[in-house]
Amino acid sequence: MPTKIVHVAVYDTLADWEVGYATAHIRSDLGQHRPGRYGVRTVGETLEPVTTAGGARILPDVLLDELTPESSALLILPGGGMWFEGGHAFARKAREFLEAGVPVAAICGATAGLAREGLLDDRDHTSSAPEFLAMTGYDGAARYRDVPAVTDGDLITAGPTAPVEFAREILAKLDVYEPEVLDAWYRLFGEQDAAAYAVLAGVR
Repeated sequence: MPTKIVHVAVYDTLADWEVGYATAHIRSDLGQHRPGRYGVRTVGETLEPVTTAGGARILPDVLLDELTPESSALLILPGGGMWFEGGHAFARKAREFLEAGVPVAAICGATAGLAREGLLDDRDHTSSAPEFLAMTGYDGAARYRDVPAVTDGDLITAGPTAPVEFAREILAKLDVYEPEVLDAWYRLFGEQDAAAYAVLAGVR
């Protein structure tokens, strides 16, 4: 089976901690019922290196202008200071993905970019706080949910303190694990339940 690619948007100020659980476990064979099905590639507005909030330098693999929904399994949009000033090109790409029925996952500041693009007006969603999204002037306040992460159709949203819940929604959308194993994955990484590792590792 050909490897499907999950694309991660990268830009200066990218919030490193928000996507690490998702990207690492998309690629890890541990517990997956179809290992090797997904790869991860980075996508940037240019191919010049970007510097994350943690000071890591990342060289984008793919140009945003060349990315198509047909070539991707899912687009991940991390938070970052960039979203307070712009992010319009990434938000427009998210609209293109959603209109094509390809999932998008946005966390923290990226949710503000989607709000400004009108993508949260008619979908259940969450973010850092209702007040944070209200500053965008969007029309979706009635659809805000005060929970760590939300999936509504092909859109996943989360707040900045919920990287594990964000990853859980992504892993579920991609069908990376059987439900029992996904539950164990969350108990291990989200609840520090060491006993769940045996389920994740396939030890019965």
